[in-house]
Amino acid sequence: MLSRSVTLFTVATCLSAGPAFGQEADADEAKDIVVTGLPLPPAQGAYGGDTIDGDTLGATASGRLEEALARIPGFQQFRRSDSRSANPSAQGITLRGIGGNATSRTLLLLDGVPQADAFFGFIPVSALPVEALAGARVTRGSGVGPFGAGAVAGTIELFSRAPGERAPLSAALTLGSRDAREGAVGIAMPLGAGHIAIDAGHEAGDGFFTTPEGQRVAASVPARYRSSRAVLSAAAPLGEAGTLSARIAAFADNRTLRFAGADSSAEGVDASLRMLWRGDWQAEALGWLQMRDFSTVVVSAATFRPTLDQRDTPTTGWGGKIELRPPSTAGKLLRFGADVRGADGVAIEDALAASGARTLTRRAGGRSLIAGAFVEGDWVSGPFALTGGARIDHWRQEGGFRQELRTDGSVALDDRFSVQSGTPLSLRSAASWAVDESLSLRASAYTGFRVPTLNELYRGFTVFPVVTRANAALAPERIEGIEAAAEWQPMDGLSLGVTLFDNRLERAIANVTIGTNLRQRRNVGAIAARGIEGELRWLSGPWRVEAGWAFSDAAVRAGTDPAAAPLAGLEPAQSPRHAGGVTVGWERGGWLAQAMLRHVGRQYEDDRNSDVLPAATTVDALVRTPLGGGFQLVLRAENLFDEKVLTRNVAGSVDLGAPRSFWLGLRWTGE
Repeated sequence: MLSRSVTLFTVATCLSAGPAFGQEADADEAKDIVVTGLPLPPAQGAYGGDTIDGDTLGATASGRLEEALARIPGFQQFRRSDSRSANPSAQGITLRGIGGNATSRTLLLLDGVPQADAFFGFIPVSALPVEALAGARVTRGSGVGPFGAGAVAGTIELFSRAPGERAPLSAALTLGSRDAREGAVGIAMPLGAGHIAIDAGHEAGDGFFTTPEGQRVAASVPARYRSSRAVLSAAAPLGEAGTLSARIAAFADNRTLRFAGADSSAEGVDASLRMLWRGDWQAEALGWLQMRDFSTVVVSAATFRPTLDQRDTPTTGWGGKIELRPPSTAGKLLRFGADVRGADGVAIEDALAASGARTLTRRAGGRSLIAGAFVEGDWVSGPFALTGGARIDHWRQEGGFRQELRTDGSVALDDRFSVQSGTPLSLRSAASWAVDESLSLRASAYTGFRVPTLNELYRGFTVFPVVTRANAALAPERIEGIEAAAEWQPMDGLSLGVTLFDNRLERAIANVTIGTNLRQRRNVGAIAARGIEGELRWLSGPWRVEAGWAFSDAAVRAGTDPAAAPLAGLEPAQSPRHAGGVTVGWERGGWLAQAMLRHVGRQYEDDRNSDVLPAATTVDALVRTPLGGGFQLVLRAENLFDEKVLTRNVAGSVDLGAPRSFWLGLRWTGE
């Protein structure tokens, strides 16, 4: 277990420490986002995308990163629960309604480093310090450039605030409903020719009952949570045109779900080293290491006793990339490079009798490797821009096994799985045309793939009473997609955008029902998703209105698997057809008043479309006021009208999302 390492690093760091959202076409009106990387390619805008600045990421009623990202049309997590009340392993993210999956189909990067757990593919949202982020950039559609393997539903890039551009000292303390408390502290200081920054945060709360009152039993408990994180980052000049930066982060996240004893935890220590060179030749070299662990206890909804202790999942992930850009003329750019990612992990669990005694120990795991090379080119001439790229990857999964051991140490099962590998080619291209000062058009086409995670291949799981089995024979998913968009600015301060898309995810991995309360991960023939995304942004003096909506008409194409035949024409599980929201804000002189409405349409819990999660509309509010001396008072109201949001529904047994909550906070930024 990593608990001791995480705790020691967090304590050491704490002791050492002692709204703009819009399309990239409107970047001139948005707050600047300082990107800690190489400059954007000149034709990047042809792929479209959105930017969110750091202040907006932090200006949410819940204070959580996933809520800030949820304003992106089409963004979703596997479940509607946030990182206080969801099982950590279910926090996969995706875009465009191509099917909910606990594994991320969208690539999330922090300063160029993939953040998904190397075994499960979920995003450890609580480990990402929102207060230290400069902003985010979202590109929908498949990604082909660095780490493009796995970005079948787009890429979300997060950027840290550079240590040399931060306030020397900052702190925040927030208290909320149900004894919730949040605290964060940050320090930035010069060190030699460079700068160093230290961030630490902690949050905890008694939580709310996810179980409705009418379904509670004596064993029902609120969704208590407790998490800590600490980050040490440093940056130093490397000659006249280079920068060398390093980051080490640790986190520990503990939650209790539904029943007493149903505890889960995720923890890890991540480290990365990055070199940037901005001379005539531009270059980036990056290396990273990820050490993670996960555990969860499954409690029976019939006996209310632990039946399974998934006690340990030690995993090591690692990777690196190099990117080169030769000298270029204005409007033209060639970039090429290579990247690699590896994972090695094993899940260890104990089956338990009603007495709590261990009856069987299961072990399952393996190794995964993906290595690829990519090339991309940009050309801009007047109102026209063209960009295109290709990458070729070789993936390999080996050492897969599933083993069961009796209490006397004898072997009850010992399966060994054959090596799987492949070498796919991925392509993407885009073009844009600025028709005039107010109207621009763009179109793009792309392909991409995602290999199954070690978790999907080898580790089953239980969300009582439903058991989901792993499948070592899973094939990689592959996407083909096209999109077309128009962006219009009819007057100063007003911009509108609309995007049409058509995606087909071949061999989509889904949890397919194969028996009563029994599912298995299977490759279905495909998920076909076509739809429309719309965005509106209006600025007038201190007022701001931002709205976004996504409609995805997605359906399963069953393919040749007999178990998937009943799914033909049905909607993918956990995929709403409609999702969107509106934010209205007023900001002046350090004051901020903001109201946020978000709607998620009806969706299905399961592959057979039998268990419905009804549509839900929530309203949040936030007020921030300066107090002088660098202090700010922050008032937040979450789910203001106490909307009942179903996050799980298994034959009428349901879980609920966060109820109405209030928060009072104090922030200080030292000068």
